[in-house]
Amino acid sequence: MPDFTIETTYHLSVFRHRTYAADTPEAACRAAIDDDSWDIAAMDFDSSGPVHITGIWDGKLAAYGGPPLQIPQQFDEPVQRRARHFEILLGLLKMLLDDISSARPPLPDWLARSAWAIARGEAILAGEPDPEEPVDLPKPSHVLVRLQEAGVRDAIAAVLEIDPSFKALSPEAVTDDEVHAACRSIAATMDFSDAVGSAEFQAALSAIRSAHRRLTSD
Repeated sequence: MPDFTIETTYHLSVFRHRTYAADTPEAACRAAIDDDSWDIAAMDFDSSGPVHITGIWDGKLAAYGGPPLQIPQQFDEPVQRRARHFEILLGLLKMLLDDISSARPPLPDWLARSAWAIARGEAILAGEPDPEEPVDLPKPSHVLVRLQEAGVRDAIAAVLEIDPSFKALSPEAVTDDEVHAACRSIAATMDFSDAVGSAEFQAALSAIRSAHRRLTSD
């Protein structure tokens, strides 16, 4: 059975109590951050960080005596692992938000990366290794209806033009916040289950007919 030299590490919190004269709490915090005098520092052993692996070498008592081995991801420092994953999630979120803002369906490659990122995040929280790529994607979904606030604005103008009960109200009097709140309320409460069920049934029939034509055309 081979020997391995393992370097394990944990971090201790170092703290100090010092009074700062400042106009605001924010200014006092900034003064404390910029203060590089730690002569009254103390260690907080009760809040030490988790034990993690910082080095692996082949052989007995071989630390720094040769090239280190790759540390399995699940033994890395959890906070650093999460911080690195945050950068991945932020990049994916930017790309997906750009697609949503442009009313474009997300590219399959970005969906695949997002599925892997979700699986990796769950693995990090569970202290497990990173998932192998690729991760199985959820089945695609399709948007049947999109409620656009610009369209609601047009409808407001049309209603106010013909409805005398609102003659004292101009389209400009309806604020963007009111339009946004109304759209959120309708999206949350309006029931499209019958329409979705009908669309799924029609899509099923269309797929069946397509398969039937393909298999019987030979």
